[in-house]
Amino acid sequence: MKTKDRPEQRTEPESDHRTGHRPDLAAAGAGALLVVVAALVGWAVENADHTLYVHWPPLLATWYPHTGPGTAAAPAVAVAVIAYGPVLAERLPWRTLLLSCWGASLAWVFSLALIDGWGRGIAERLTTKHEYLRVIGRFDDIGAALRGFNDHILIGPPGNWPAHVAGHPPGATLTFVLLDRIGLGGGAWAGVWCIVTGSTAAVAALVAVRVLADERTARRAAPFLVLAPVAVWAGTSADGYFAAVAAWSVALLALAATGKVRSPAAAALGSGLLYGLTCYLSYGLALIALLLLTVLLLTRTARPLPLFALGALVVPVAFTLAGFNWWEAYHLLVERYYQAAGGFRPYWYWVWANLACTVTAVGLATVAGLRRTAAAAPGAVGALRTGTTAAPQRLVLLVLAALLMLLAADLSGMSKAETERIWQPFMLWLLPAAALLPTPGRRGWLAAQAVVALLVNHLLWTGW
Repeated sequence: MKTKDRPEQRTEPESDHRTGHRPDLAAAGAGALLVVVAALVGWAVENADHTLYVHWPPLLATWYPHTGPGTAAAPAVAVAVIAYGPVLAERLPWRTLLLSCWGASLAWVFSLALIDGWGRGIAERLTTKHEYLRVIGRFDDIGAALRGFNDHILIGPPGNWPAHVAGHPPGATLTFVLLDRIGLGGGAWAGVWCIVTGSTAAVAALVAVRVLADERTARRAAPFLVLAPVAVWAGTSADGYFAAVAAWSVALLALAATGKVRSPAAAALGSGLLYGLTCYLSYGLALIALLLLTVLLLTRTARPLPLFALGALVVPVAFTLAGFNWWEAYHLLVERYYQAAGGFRPYWYWVWANLACTVTAVGLATVAGLRRTAAAAPGAVGALRTGTTAAPQRLVLLVLAALLMLLAADLSGMSKAETERIWQPFMLWLLPAAALLPTPGRRGWLAAQAVVALLVNHLLWTGW
């Protein structure tokens, strides 16, 4: 009996027993080296011909050491998560853990944003010349604005949209228009909306990891989902909000596919509805379909698909009937991309420097977790074929799907720079890889995550 019970009594993921700390440290060192090389090469290129269009390559940032109200708060949040996060993640009741993760994520993102001050860090971020709030007045007649949306994407014609409005389907702008209509207008409400909704992405990821892998794996991932450097760019940018919408689509599909929810039918319908909305928030987030497909492969069922497809049609049909053509808009955006900085930025540099941006945003703990993911990948893929995957292997497959999405976006050439912000919906699903790291040293890895975020936010002006 003891022999049979032993696998359930293990406290470490299977991969913890196969390798030691040195390969993890080597992977983290390689990630740090990639960032340094990208910076050195980037500075050389930018000084030579100014084609990168960033002041602190590979990040869209400027050297600007500064402090603010969040300078005391952010380290305090980090210390609390490092000291108590791993223990509380193991002991708290599940629902309490979800609420605690949301609260901790909110505190982390808000405190980092407040290093730049309330105005520059939150209230004014979405009011700059490139942002959504600059066009709220042009949506007084929403129907007319949607019918004529594509006429203003290209640079040249009078009244072309600002960069972020033109660069996204109108669902993104319409979010802030509707906030304005219900009395929550202005940059402060928009910033708070993005942070509060964006912080729920960590909760959605926990829910998905729990039902697709197991609860122990989700609990191990929880502190790393909270204390991630990508929080620097979640406060304040609309991409954090996009990440949450996409994440809840994945989580609801996972609940529907496993039946671990009171109404699987409602979860499947909700997942489809959110995926349809995701596609009308950002063109590139159609790639979330790869993660949704992975959910169905892991659960070995297609039962949620009919209701998912029904839900996924709602937003596209509504926008199409309103007069907005998604495909035409996307092709016009590609043309605009090559009219402006996106087309001029050298592909040969950004195709690998984007990955350096990703390393900075996900942190060295995630890089170490990705090393373990790569080591376990052959076994996980083989187990998927036979239908005998263990919890850590299911986590590995989920992370691999996220990595595939990110690489597809990278190779497309439509993501050159600013990916530390733009790829938040993809990077979220890389963070749980840190659950594969062994318990000894986990606080050290969490500290490394916090240090990166605090250094970036205090030394650089990121613009988001």
